[in-house]
Parts: sequence; C-alpha cells; structure tokens
Amino acid sequence: MGWNDAYAYLRGVANKRGLAAADTPRVDDGLPLGARIGSLVRLQQAPLLRAGADGSLIALPEQADIRIVAVSHIRLSLGGRLYRYYLSTGDRDEQEKFLQVYQNAQGVVTDILFCTQLTRVIPETAEDQDAYMGASGAGLGDRSYTLNREQLAASGLDEADLQLVFGAGAGLDYWRDAGDPDIAFVPPYAGSETRIDDAAGQRGLRQEIYFMPYVRQLHGGGKEYLLITTAILTSVNGDRSRRGIHVDFVIGIPLEQERLVIQ
Repeated sequence: MGWNDAYAYLRGVANKRGLAAADTPRVDDGLPLGARIGSLVRLQQAPLLRAGADGSLIALPEQADIRIVAVSHIRLSLGGRLYRYYLSTGDRDEQEKFLQVYQNAQGVVTDILFCTQLTRVIPETAEDQDAYMGASGAGLGDRSYTLNREQLAASGLDEADLQLVFGAGAGLDYWRDAGDPDIAFVPPYAGSETRIDDAAGQRGLRQEIYFMPYVRQLHGGGKEYLLITTAILTSVNGDRSRRGIHVDFVIGIPLEQERLVIQ
C-alpha cells in the first residue's frame, strides 16, 4: 500500500472504530535516513555558514528547528522518491524550514537540501495562476528566473543583507535545473504532496503541486537552489472543503549526508 493510500485508509479506520492515537499504527516508518516525526536532527552548519558568507539567502536553523514536526511524500514524474522533512511547516505565520531528500529508484539517497522559505505569494488572477503552473507554455519552467532587489526588500530583508546578496546589482539570476538548458521552456513537474503531521497520519494535508528547481552559483563556487512550488490545497485533516492556492519560493543549500544525523 502506497503512502497516500495508507494515509487515507488509516484515517478512515481510526474514524470508524474510534481508535485513540496511541492505538493507531505509525505511518511514518521506513523513511530514508531513518526519519520519523519527532526525530532529532543534528547537522553540521559549515556548508550553510559558508553559503551565507558567499551571499546566499539561506536562513540558518535555530535551536527550535531541530526536530521533525511533519513529513511529506511528493509524487512527481521522477524515477525515484522525493521527501520533505519539515522542521517548521509555516502554518502558524512562521517560515517553512525543511530537509528535502531525494531517493533514487535503487533506494539510495543521492541529494539532500536544507531549505528555508523566502516568501509566499498568492496569484490573484487567472493569468498569474497559469504562469505559476506553466499552463500556457511560459512562466514556471522558463529557462531562467530573476529575483529582484525590490521583491526581497518587500519580503523583509534589511539593507545589510541586501547589500551582501546583491552588491551593486539589481537582480539575482537563477537557471532552470531540469531539462535541456537550450530549450526556452520545459513544463514544470506536476504531481501531489501528502503531508502528515502526526505519526498516525490523522492530521495533515494534501495538495496538487507544480514544481521547478532553479539554481545559481555563489561567489565562492557553491550552489544555491531556488525551489518554486505552486500548491493547490485539496484537503486539510481530511476536510476537502478547505481550498486555496499559493506559490512558495524556497532557498536550498546542498548537504553531504555525512554532515547530517537523524535520530
């Protein structure tokens, strides 16, 4: 049984039988790196500190961010599996923070990113929504994306941070990290995200997503990823009347697996 099926099944069983949370089986077993909801995360911050010194927009983890509070499985047209281990879900006016873990078709973890939310926007017109879904052959999926200084100033970055990141420039150019770089537009990955907020899978959300990773090279030669995810909410805690659309802009810095311990 796949995770999506297990989530729906266990929730239905718990509701019908009136099972207490303690009696309901865990549905967060078998995740890469041994992660579970409540797991303690220990990571060496050297790559993040180095990236920050090189002009990255990444936010360093705080002491309160060291436990996994939710996990999600993102189903996309990829050969392997993509997971997000949330240190902060962003549901209570805080910024999202998560580890993004990619496991290839052979079950080997090949990529880990430490990610912090930069900003969230709500596309208000049909044209904006189409652009953020790449529906008309443009927008999300274009060869490049530029973050401009005014955007980030409006999101709360102070002048010192802006000067470190931009210098004398007015924008940061990121390049699509998918498809042929010579092709002007590649359709974004489309799929779904199922997030569970407790070990029994009784709380969480599901959403349809359109996703594209972009990347730029930092001053010191390292990489900084800009992950753009358009999410269409379809249910919260099993309630399908909850609807909405938003676009998350997230910064990600690669981590080597040996710099990370989850227990």
